[in-house]
Amino acid sequence: MDLVPLRSVPGAGLLPAPDQVVAAASNVAHKLLYGGVADLRPMPRTLIDDGTLREVYHYRPAGHVQEQGDPVLLVTPLAAPSSCYDLRRGCSLVEHFVTEGRPTYLVEYGEVSFRDRNLGMEHWVDEVVPTAIREVSKHAGDRPVHVIGWSLGGIFSLLTLADERSGDLPVASLTVVGSPIDISLVPLLAPFRPLLNLFNGNGPITKGYQMLGGAPKPLVKWAFQLTAFQKLVTKPIALATHVDDREFLAQVEAVDHFTANMIAYPGRTFGQLYHRFAKGNQLASGIFELDDRSIDLGEITVPVLVFGGATDGIAPVPAVRAVVPLLTKAQEVRFEVVPGGHLGMLTGRAARTTTWLAMDEWITQWSAGDEPATPIGTNRRRRHSSAASRALGK
Repeated sequence: MDLVPLRSVPGAGLLPAPDQVVAAASNVAHKLLYGGVADLRPMPRTLIDDGTLREVYHYRPAGHVQEQGDPVLLVTPLAAPSSCYDLRRGCSLVEHFVTEGRPTYLVEYGEVSFRDRNLGMEHWVDEVVPTAIREVSKHAGDRPVHVIGWSLGGIFSLLTLADERSGDLPVASLTVVGSPIDISLVPLLAPFRPLLNLFNGNGPITKGYQMLGGAPKPLVKWAFQLTAFQKLVTKPIALATHVDDREFLAQVEAVDHFTANMIAYPGRTFGQLYHRFAKGNQLASGIFELDDRSIDLGEITVPVLVFGGATDGIAPVPAVRAVVPLLTKAQEVRFEVVPGGHLGMLTGRAARTTTWLAMDEWITQWSAGDEPATPIGTNRRRRHSSAASRALGK
């Protein structure tokens, strides 16, 4: 979030305008009386399927619209709460899809505990994501599913669709948001890379997650906050200079609520991510060793839309864009750079007129039957275009 001073009365220096004073007083009063200004009510939903660390929900249609078209399935990353897709009213991707009449579903995993320490990535790639896709298709009348995965949710989705064990899943398209593929292109990790290989797999990180059975919630929360350390330090100043801006304050509250609800990583899964992603950087080659097999991202055949966040420190644009040349069999691959950091690109205020509209166009283009196709780039509501965006015809 950029820091800007309060608007001032012309010729009066930094003296705030009367409307700013009234707005600021109203926001402070609302904060004191009601605890905040953000509407954090989750969108209503119904559980349609569940299993071990798998809960599949259908979001109830808005009262004034009728569901139509192919469904979307939102794949939650590990450790992050599903509120990443439903951050707050007025800034919720779920709310956007539901009010547009799109059948909207989500898979999340519930609380991870010590008893889940032996679950590895294959649990999500072999069981959770494929089952969720099939259940969503069935619930939506056997229609093909548009899969959307953010961060690690995008990586799970890529591996699932590339894995021959998944069979012929009813997938219409895949959208990957902020998923780093080449970890060597993440500057945030550069100072730590020498340490990652120092102990040859027996260092304090390995011993720590083995002893704890995973990465506990406080550690996950701390790591996420560390990636935005500068914003964390300047947050008091930002709040003071935006005390009259209800939208700004609401977004800060919603992000704080999201961060406070981080979830733990299972031990074995955390170990695989640490050794194979952070240290081994396996996905950069397009081949990932999982369990007793190799998964090749080049085997994905469905159309793939990839988003990189312009200011994303966790998954910088080059690290995300690295997946594009690996998707050699995909029907179409499109890469877009959109405003925002790791969470902001998905559900920040600018995402409403950038990321979400690009998703709308993509889903419409690759939907079957009852919706007119709208070629990407022709939607007049879309206000953001990126010189770095490109489509690769297959």
